[in-house]
Amino acid sequence: MGDVVEPDVADWRFVEGGRLLPEVVVSAVGYTSRLDHPVLHRGLPSPALTLVLTFDEPVISGFTPEEAFGRDAHTTHLVLGGLHTRPVFIAQPQLQSGIQLAVRPLALRRLFGVPAGELSERAVDARDVLGAGVERLWERLGESAGWAERFEVLAGFLRDGMTEVRREPRPEVTEAWKWIARHRGTGSMAALAEHVHLGERQLSAVFKAEFGLSPKAASRLMRFEHARQRIALAVREGDRPDLSRTAQACGYYDHSHLVRDFQQYAGESPRRWIGAELRNIQAGAGQRAEDFQA
Repeated sequence: MGDVVEPDVADWRFVEGGRLLPEVVVSAVGYTSRLDHPVLHRGLPSPALTLVLTFDEPVISGFTPEEAFGRDAHTTHLVLGGLHTRPVFIAQPQLQSGIQLAVRPLALRRLFGVPAGELSERAVDARDVLGAGVERLWERLGESAGWAERFEVLAGFLRDGMTEVRREPRPEVTEAWKWIARHRGTGSMAALAEHVHLGERQLSAVFKAEFGLSPKAASRLMRFEHARQRIALAVREGDRPDLSRTAQACGYYDHSHLVRDFQQYAGESPRRWIGAELRNIQAGAGQRAEDFQA
């Protein structure tokens, strides 16, 4: 596991857990926020599943701002979210801390014995999938002395949870995901089908059964993730993002197609997303897009 890095941010603190079991986890980030007032945060889709364990206030979320602040909000200290293609709205309290993991979709069977497709487009209480063990993990994390110890406890939990998979994904499905990641979502579906030696219709069926998304939807999501991170990097470096250049570099037909994807995945334009999430972006939240291949 790498060194713990703690950026010095006035009201936000993100702590990277280093290379925490990289074969199953893209990123592990500890966070603490102290805000003047509650805010609405958008959880954007990404090519990874999300596991969040909070230490004080629970995560309160919904698929619309009204749902997040209303009676139908999903409230839990332990959240497991599947691949999704629309933003999740989180009613963020003034004080919150916890750990967020980005879990590789292909690793979910090895960790928890279920395919990623079972969690598609929804978030659940992690105990419903992971059992009582995750609640004991949560208690131990809350009792730990600091971030370094928390990440060690978490790494141990993940290593202990690794099991022999009774039913591996079809090799064509595994290779299709890796091919999409290598091409950063820009390859054609005909080329993908030819690469894995399946017809496009058959590939779509077996791929969707495993991930809950079609290969085309996964490709769009992967392409969007690279564009989003390119924009975020420019903001962190103090530059004004060039959306036309970003669209070209990430394989979009033109600038308007990039904006269209932001409207779907973020619910707003790139400029408005930057304005709303500027504090998070500057603090370095997120995971590295190049790591989604494994």
